[in-house]
Amino acid sequence: QVQLVESGGGSVQAGGSLRIACVASGHTASRDCMGWFRQTPGKKREAVAVIYTGAGSTYYGDSVKGRFTISQDNDKNTVYLQMNSLKPEDTAMYYCAAGPSILLSTGGWCGASVPYYDYWGQGTQVTVSS
Repeated sequence: QVQLVESGGGSVQAGGSLRIACVASGHTASRDCMGWFRQTPGKKREAVAVIYTGAGSTYYGDSVKGRFTISQDNDKNTVYLQMNSLKPEDTAMYYCAAGPSILLSTGGWCGASVPYYDYWGQGTQVTVSS
């Protein structure tokens, strides 16, 4: 079992920054892919950023490339998402997820969609006003 707890969400004006965190506990060694996903009402949950904790390799969704950065602190079992140059369209519930690594056809190890992840946090709301 893996438990994930997000924190750091809130409201910010467009152009601002926010950092959200996800603390993992339990059998974390079995889940070496950590991801941030987001969802708005009526839309599918989409991958924002993913990190393969074994090697530190990362993936970013096209809409956040160059603005968001995913990072990890292994000593604290924490994954962060630094969000800069926020836009109103970034408004969503942000979820932390954990899943096992798997060799993908692309050569990567961590999937970038919901089915690859089997543990989820409760979510933290990020609201960006114009």
